[in-house]
Amino acid sequence: MKQIVAALAALLLFCAAPGIALAQSGPLRIEITEGVVEPMPYAVPDFVAETAEAQQLGQQISRVIADDLSGTGLFREVPREAHISQVTSFGSPIQFADWKAINAQALITGAVSVSGGQVTVKFRVWDVFAGTELGQGMQFAGTTEGWRRMAHKVADQVYSRITGESGYFDSRVVFVSESGPKDNRVKRLAVMDYDGANVQFLTGSNSLVLAPRFSDDGQRVLYTSYETGMPRVHVLEVGTVQSRILQGQDGVMSFAPRFAPDGQTVVYSLTQGSNTDIWAMDIASGTTRQLTSAPSIETAPSYSPDGSQIVFESDRSGTQQLYVMPASGGEARRISFGEGRYSAPVWSPRGDMIAFTKQNAGRFFIGVMRTDGSEERLLTASFLDEGPTWAPNGRVIMFARETQGAQGASSLYTVDISGRKLTRVRTPEGASDPSWGPLQ
Repeated sequence: MKQIVAALAALLLFCAAPGIALAQSGPLRIEITEGVVEPMPYAVPDFVAETAEAQQLGQQISRVIADDLSGTGLFREVPREAHISQVTSFGSPIQFADWKAINAQALITGAVSVSGGQVTVKFRVWDVFAGTELGQGMQFAGTTEGWRRMAHKVADQVYSRITGESGYFDSRVVFVSESGPKDNRVKRLAVMDYDGANVQFLTGSNSLVLAPRFSDDGQRVLYTSYETGMPRVHVLEVGTVQSRILQGQDGVMSFAPRFAPDGQTVVYSLTQGSNTDIWAMDIASGTTRQLTSAPSIETAPSYSPDGSQIVFESDRSGTQQLYVMPASGGEARRISFGEGRYSAPVWSPRGDMIAFTKQNAGRFFIGVMRTDGSEERLLTASFLDEGPTWAPNGRVIMFARETQGAQGASSLYTVDISGRKLTRVRTPEGASDPSWGPLQ
């Protein structure tokens, strides 16, 4: 803990800004809620190649680590051309004075070896100004094809050791990949690394799919499909890419599904006649129960992390607003009271916030509020922003943004909960409806 305190001490120089909460007693803790004005400068030299086959991998891995950390907005890489020292061996002493001279407050060193198609990555994190190692050195091993994942694992460890919170880089996102003209879009399910790499398609182009949702263990995906002509809830096993209809009652529409945290229950919307209510299904038995019965449209349910409550959208007050009710159903309380219409709520994995889409004055916004509706903040604004989903650590939100016009396309973006760091996620085609999975 003393080493962590030493490494975090440098952060105090620029963390004295609104939203940075410091513990007044006990171990030093920095709670990142509004971002920082000046990100922490760090250096990550190319990882040392301990075998001839690892030369290129050492460079690639260090670049992915740098992209992960700098992409958070909390860290700023000191350019490699500014480095005075050269790291030529994983075990060689660190020349701290050289790294202090270029104001690198944290230093990440590592080594890579390749043998028989297997890659081993070792790394260390150094507090430059304290002249000590932050935590202990670690190593990860895997196949050469999985080198990016090992880089993400290293970045998660660095992020965690410096901020005290879990990372989110070694995670995947399921989404709807879109191609073709706007009036004839082909939409199919796909999964990718959090940063847009390693895209894999899960469904073909023969049917319209919407709103995929990862299970908490990342092994299954719920989604809505028009394969039978009527929207119905399907479940797909990611490992085998096999899917089946989960809710297939004839003559009714089922959509907007989401897993309970235990993965045993699915909550979804079901339309009968002109009324839409929220239902729950036990996956093993197929038993269903109705959770709402208001003469209005209730949809987009999302569980709290402990599974005790559900947030959803309803127009029972005359416009789309957000409500929270017990997971078993019953009386709901309204939590949104700002101007405009609210939709697509999703509970943070930390349990402290709810993200949502808001429409007001001809604009769409991604926002967050406390679970009681207080402290509403809008993080983005555009012609069309929608469908927020949380990173596993509850500090970043991914969403879809559509551009205006007849040829408008949808893309994925991330924004931190301060609203300061907005980043586009590059995908091969248009993309919408993201759902962020857990750390792998």
